[in-house]
Amino acid sequence: MKLKKIILNNIRSYESQEVAFPAGSTLLSGDIGSGKTSVLLGIEFALFGLQPGQRGTALLRNGENEGGVVLHLDVDGREIIIERKLKKGKTISQDYCALTIDGEKKEMSVTELKDKVLELLNYPKEFSKKQNILYKFTVYTPQEEMKQIILEDPETRINALRHVFGIDRYKTIIENASIVAAKLREEKRMKEGQIENLEEDKAVVISKEEELETKYHNLVSVEKELFLRTEEMRQAQEEKEEVFKKIEEKNRLQQEIEKTKIVVANKKETIFNNNKLTEQIKAQIKELESLEFDELKLKEIEQQIEFRKKEKNEINEENLKISSQISSLNLKSQESRAIKEKLKHIEICPTCLQDVGPVYRTNVINKMDSEVSESLKKIEELTLEKKKIFENMVKVEEYISAKEKELSDLRLKKMKFQEMDSKKKRLKEIEKTNEFLEKDVSLLDQHLELLTKNIFELKKFEAILENKEKQLKNAQKQERMAEIKVAELKKEIEVFARQIEELKERIKKTEEIRQKLEYITKLEEWISGDFISLISFAERNVMMRLKSEFSRLFAEWFSMLVSDVFEVSLDDEFTPIINHRDYEIDYSYLSGGERTAIALAYRLSLNQVVNSLLSKIKTKDVVILDEPTDGFSEQQLDKMRDVLRQLEVKQLIIVSHEPKIESFVENVIRFKKEQGVSKMFSEGLV
Repeated sequence: MKLKKIILNNIRSYESQEVAFPAGSTLLSGDIGSGKTSVLLGIEFALFGLQPGQRGTALLRNGENEGGVVLHLDVDGREIIIERKLKKGKTISQDYCALTIDGEKKEMSVTELKDKVLELLNYPKEFSKKQNILYKFTVYTPQEEMKQIILEDPETRINALRHVFGIDRYKTIIENASIVAAKLREEKRMKEGQIENLEEDKAVVISKEEELETKYHNLVSVEKELFLRTEEMRQAQEEKEEVFKKIEEKNRLQQEIEKTKIVVANKKETIFNNNKLTEQIKAQIKELESLEFDELKLKEIEQQIEFRKKEKNEINEENLKISSQISSLNLKSQESRAIKEKLKHIEICPTCLQDVGPVYRTNVINKMDSEVSESLKKIEELTLEKKKIFENMVKVEEYISAKEKELSDLRLKKMKFQEMDSKKKRLKEIEKTNEFLEKDVSLLDQHLELLTKNIFELKKFEAILENKEKQLKNAQKQERMAEIKVAELKKEIEVFARQIEELKERIKKTEEIRQKLEYITKLEEWISGDFISLISFAERNVMMRLKSEFSRLFAEWFSMLVSDVFEVSLDDEFTPIINHRDYEIDYSYLSGGERTAIALAYRLSLNQVVNSLLSKIKTKDVVILDEPTDGFSEQQLDKMRDVLRQLEVKQLIIVSHEPKIESFVENVIRFKKEQGVSKMFSEGLV
């Protein structure tokens, strides 16, 4: 990674400032409080955002509502731009985040941007939840924080270094393994309780299987009894059906007797009716033989009626003719009266349009009166003639009616006379029918006698049927009792079989639990014994190797900064051990420059060890030192040149207010604060 530039907007004492970072070594120079460290905090904020416990008030300029940073950097030749903004509300929080890679910009959430930055820097994923601890101990650590690590209690320091070295996973593995082992022991106790009744269940299964075998044996006996009872019931049913057939035959014969009696009665009634009818026909024949009939007289009357009907038609025609004449005369009289009445009021003739005089009117009226008088006279004559015709018509109709009655009587006599032959023929048929009916009655009487005899013989089966029904009911009862026994026994067998299956299934599951218990027991013993010991041994080996390398580098860096009278090393908790002429000296008894040398040597050694372990991280070519010479003597300041030369990093940024450091670096950027606002006022090569 190479830092290119940062733009600060309302960050701490800056209003708006752009700072470019050249390659090689660069000094951020200025008086104390001029804003040098604020640039470094801006870089850290751009990369990782606000850290847990860090407040936005520590970054946002006092009195401002918004602020932010824009950081330009190069990672493996890719142009990266990171933007973060702060906004003041009830609290100061991150308001906007964006990442631009090779010109392609994308807005992100705070978490997404941090994860993406860690990915670009190739930091291990486990460091995503460790704040920015790897960055602080490999790139930028404020001097006071490094001194604080040295002064921490050993357990806190060793845990912090575990995080830095990325080997805290061993401790996590051991803790997780202990948790897993505890859970396995808990599950082991639970499964031991689950298999507690296994042997008892096996004994119960054996007992129930023996009892089930006995029930199967009893079932065979009961089913055999049921078969016998069923056969008895079937035989009783067949015997009852045979007897019932006899009873049905008796009933059928009884019905046949009733039907035969009805037939005999009907035939006798028919004979009786035929005898009465014979007497009636004989009387009718005798009566007909006494009748006299004249065929000529019948024809004569028919001719007379025909003649009179013609006469009646002629009279009707004459009557119609007279009625027509009367109607015509009445119509003419009405017209004459109408004309007469009209002439009384006409002054001018509607045809010739001449005046109608009184003489003319009188003549016409007299003429009309004369015509009306003649018409009335004629009507009177015709009315008298019509009356005579009507009287004549009545006489003719009376004659026709009398002759038609006489004709009807003669025709009735003719019909009766003609029926005499058919009645004689009918009489012979009835007499013959009666002979056949009397023979049938005789045969039916004989049949009735035979049926009565057969019914008498079949009556004895009624008592037999009653006995067979009792036997059948008893057989059905015995069969039902046997069926109940079989059903009850089968139900018991079914319940026992189900219980045995359930027990076997429970035993099977319990056996599986026992196998799992054996596995869990072995696994818990392996985790508690072998695995945790192995991880602890691996952690110790790694820590010993780290301590050895760390201690060697620490001694080398410290010897470059302090005279040879001091010997330094690290103990097992990575606490610096300082010896002076074979006496161990407490850190607090050192001078300010010596304590700074211890912290700087510790810092540079830690940087090299982490970069050697995590060689793929993209920040290993960048080192930022904040006031690394605080308290140094002139002699120690001179030795800083050799220290910086041996760092051999591509980009070194130093914050210091020591003017002498300017001669040790390739670039210098100067800052000053005027009226509470920090500004960069010069930059360039030394």
